[in-house]
Formats: sequence, C-alpha cells, structure tokens
Amino acid sequence: MSEKYLIFGATGSVGSSLAEQLKNSGNDIHLVARNESEVKAIGEKLGCSYTVADVLEDKFIEKVKKDINDIKGIAYCVGSIDLKPLRMVTEEDLNKCMKLNLYSAVETIKGYQESLKKNNGSVVLFSTIAAQRGFTNHTIIASAKAAVEGLTVTLAAEFAPNIRVNCIAPSLTKSKIAKPMLKNTTIAEGIAKAHPLKRLGEGKDSAALAKFLITEESSWVTGQIIAVDGGRSKLS
Repeated sequence: MSEKYLIFGATGSVGSSLAEQLKNSGNDIHLVARNESEVKAIGEKLGCSYTVADVLEDKFIEKVKKDINDIKGIAYCVGSIDLKPLRMVTEEDLNKCMKLNLYSAVETIKGYQESLKKNNGSVVLFSTIAAQRGFTNHTIIASAKAAVEGLTVTLAAEFAPNIRVNCIAPSLTKSKIAKPMLKNTTIAEGIAKAHPLKRLGEGKDSAALAKFLITEESSWVTGQIIAVDGGRSKLS
C-alpha cells in the first residue's frame, strides 16, 4: 500500500510541483489549498484527494482531518512575501504573517502528531534565505520565517527518533506570490543576476528537495535548514 503525504499550499509553485513529483513516484497524496477551483483541477489531473481549507481560519485543521486522518508526511508549502520598511510595519502585519507561516504550521503538526509518530513520518517546513541573511524591508517575513527555523530544530529534537523535521530555505522563486516583484523584466533580471547561478528559482527546485526530505530517501536527515537559493546565501 502506498504512503499518504499531505501537502499544504498545494496550488503554489512548490506545492503543485511536489504533488506531481510524489505522484509520479507512486506515492499517494492529499492536497490542501484555499482556492477550490485550482486545487480541484490539480486533484483531478493527478487523480488524488483534496480539501479546500484556509490556514488563516480557526479550526482549519479539523476540516482537513475530516477528510484524511492517517498520514506518512506533511509538507507545509505555505508562504508569503510581506515587504515593508519598519516604519510602516503594524502589529496586524506581524500577526497575520505569523499565523500563516508559524502558528498554522504548529496546529497542523499537532493535529497529525500521533499519526506521524505511528508511521515514523516526516515534516517539511519552508523558510527563506532572508531569515539568515539581511535584506531591506524584510522585517515581517524574515521574523516569521526565522521562527519557523527555530520550530524546525526544536521539533526535530522533541520528536526524534519517531518523526523527522526539516526545513527548506529558498531564495526568490517564480510563483504567484512573487509576480508583483517580477512583473518588471529589468528588476527580475537584476535579481536573477544577484544569484551566482544567474537565474531565479523554479517551484520544481525546492519541490525536488522537499520530495527527498519527506520520503524515506532521507531517513537519516533531521533538524536541517537547507538553502535552495542558487548560491546566494553563501556565495554572493
């Protein structure tokens, strides 16, 4: 019997690519996303189940658990790009970003902790290179994602040896949430050139690592924050 992997943010560039990669490798997957038409289309294309749920809503995890209760792994491919100078940052901005990126990830893991333990499962979270490297106007998102990195290492220690927890830290990736930044060709080209590998990320780049981390291929890997960033965090 194939294992069941739960993908949050399944309509995003990383989540949808991960779904396809896992399914093509013979794994059973369940998708979670807030946009019904988009997640339905992906579910029908891949022949897999899905739940329409918004992680910003209270008790969203109860809605997901009604559809799927027993799982092997979670990929929480949810993110945001919240860029403002500090003088414009509000408490509401911080709370919403923390809810999306951290609090709901915690609720998701808590909701499936027993199932993950029983199945010697794996959790994959997502950060950003901005959590470790300073970028102007990144106060909101860098703070939230730094908290996700702290959660990663804490839970990896707490859950060992039964559940593995790892985190991927991408640089800017072509995606729906990045479109406002990348719609200007000159700006997009400039950002691409800031990476040693001279291109922006694609969803499949982070998804390939997520597939490795969520499956038994990485059975001796836990507590890691791994950059998928074209070399930007180390080489430029």
